Amino acid sequence: MKSTRQIYSLSRSARSYIFGSQHLAPLLCRSYAAAAPATTPKKKSVDKKPAESDSFAFNLFRGKVALSQVLPYPVKLEGEMQEHVQMIVQPAEKFFSEINDAMANDANEAVSPESIEHLKNLGAFGMLVPEEYEGAGLGNLGYARMSQIIGENDLGLGIFVGAHQSIGYKGILLYGTKEQKEKYLPDVATGRKYAAFCLTEPSSGSDASSIRCRAVPAADGTHWVLNGSKIWISNGGIAEVMTVFAQTPVKDPATGQTKDKITAFVVERGFGGVRNGPPEKKMGIKASNTAEVFFEDCKIPNENVLGEVGQGFKVAMNILNNGRFGMATTLAGTMKHCIGKAVDHATNRTQFGSKIHTYGAIQEKLARMCMLQYVTETMGYLLAANMDRGVLDYQVEAAISKIFASEAAWNVTDDAIQILGGMGYMKECGLERVMRDLRIFRIFEGTNDILRLFVALTGMQFAGGHLRELQKALQNPASNFGLLLGETAKRAGKYVGLASVDGTLSANVHPNLAKPAQLASMSIQAFGYSVEEMLVRHGKNIVDQQFLLWRVADAAIDIYGMVATIARASRSLDANSSSAVMEENIVKLWCNIASERVQRNLNVLKSAKDAENFSIMSQISQEVCELKGIPASRNPLGF
Repeated sequence: MKSTRQIYSLSRSARSYIFGSQHLAPLLCRSYAAAAPATTPKKKSVDKKPAESDSFAFNLFRGKVALSQVLPYPVKLEGEMQEHVQMIVQPAEKFFSEINDAMANDANEAVSPESIEHLKNLGAFGMLVPEEYEGAGLGNLGYARMSQIIGENDLGLGIFVGAHQSIGYKGILLYGTKEQKEKYLPDVATGRKYAAFCLTEPSSGSDASSIRCRAVPAADGTHWVLNGSKIWISNGGIAEVMTVFAQTPVKDPATGQTKDKITAFVVERGFGGVRNGPPEKKMGIKASNTAEVFFEDCKIPNENVLGEVGQGFKVAMNILNNGRFGMATTLAGTMKHCIGKAVDHATNRTQFGSKIHTYGAIQEKLARMCMLQYVTETMGYLLAANMDRGVLDYQVEAAISKIFASEAAWNVTDDAIQILGGMGYMKECGLERVMRDLRIFRIFEGTNDILRLFVALTGMQFAGGHLRELQKALQNPASNFGLLLGETAKRAGKYVGLASVDGTLSANVHPNLAKPAQLASMSIQAFGYSVEEMLVRHGKNIVDQQFLLWRVADAAIDIYGMVATIARASRSLDANSSSAVMEENIVKLWCNIASERVQRNLNVLKSAKDAENFSIMSQISQEVCELKGIPASRNPLGF
């Protein structure tokens, strides 16, 4: 009621401006047009209720604080599961310290046979597979803990193991029939057979819908015949079981028309017609096998369709979404390793008569490195915990964690090398291998460029559905007075400068974090207003505003990181954890930095100067592409 009382305390002219039809009704009618799809909807879809979700990220785009999946920080293992994970974690740490040689794996471009045998004994190939199928049955939190250990020690090995289970046979776990699970899971979970995820093609990368690999039903109707090729397939040269995506003819029962739609298949190398090229020569993750895979009249039994015919795109996207949380926890481990190297050097290296960790330039780097590691780790475990709790709408959070983790890890590793100086540049130190291995993480499983657009557009689509509901309410204001009053109150504060900060977040965190919580609440509110204004201004053409969508995504990423870390640190403070003071300081630093960056990004959305800069950037890019490079005349000497 606080906001309502503020409204009625305004002057009569202000109330007239806020409530008058000349202001609110046109705004919301334009909002409806903004949220409308590009094509004319059928009549029944106009009356469809907007989607509801408890996802923090989804509701963020409405300027709403939805905390059920964030507060209290839900990360915990209890009872038998905790004991089970600990029983695997301890041998895993011993394996990496005493047996596995990451530098040798990198030099030999393969994980050693000895390491592979130990990984099999650890159950590392079937961490998420239920025990009834010979898996370790760790759950997502257990997998997150194991992936962090792997990321701390050997990213190349991590891709070998991760591509096998995080995406390789994940489709069988998510969509497989009972018969498919019984047939394939025991072999892949134990490492008797390796798995691969075959989606990318020469003509389709992030645009998975454009694949050309094709499967057609055989004349006798007993199987499918697959032809085509896939490139850059992790484990492509060694996999015996593959999840393959291909275009298939699908008849629409309503119209009778046949159109190509993507279908997912479980393909065995033993079916015949499957071969692979030589291992690719890569910049990093050399210990993982990467190869092109060819399918020539490969016969796939009907029972090996994964999911439903024509639903392969959905299968592919859900597999990728489901596997992304492991990337954040893996790279949190990598950052921990790099920070350890940097701290060891900084506390032992003397320059100009003092240890270098006493200098502000080094202290700033170390503090930022710890902050980025903490945010990444917090996101990864939060996502894993929510998945274990059965949360379904986590795709935006998963994309956010992948973007943030891959870029944070790169920056942390770069700073670690800088702190070590010449030593960090040497191969013997090991950080140059880490940096080479890291570069791919911003590219595969959805490039960060595309995922930023996914974050922004998915969230804005959710917000747009609720704007449509509000527009419909305006057509019958008497029956929808409560809805309209709440929305009007929300807008009132914005237009007259009396916006109240939502107290929900502050009321649910430790008192020491009141200021960071206030910064996060203000950022959420400002973000919701900015999204609404963009929808109103650009309508269905919002998809073309990629310069702006990037800024929207970056703001969403920062806000999600703010709220997640506040929740985690609050739990530590409540429990009087030994790390609570450091966590509190990290969160204060992060929220100060992130909230300022959020405001800068939101300001860009309505800045004339930035709009001009984006126009200039577009022009420069077009010119250099037309010229196929930088013109020779631009050289200072003119030739």
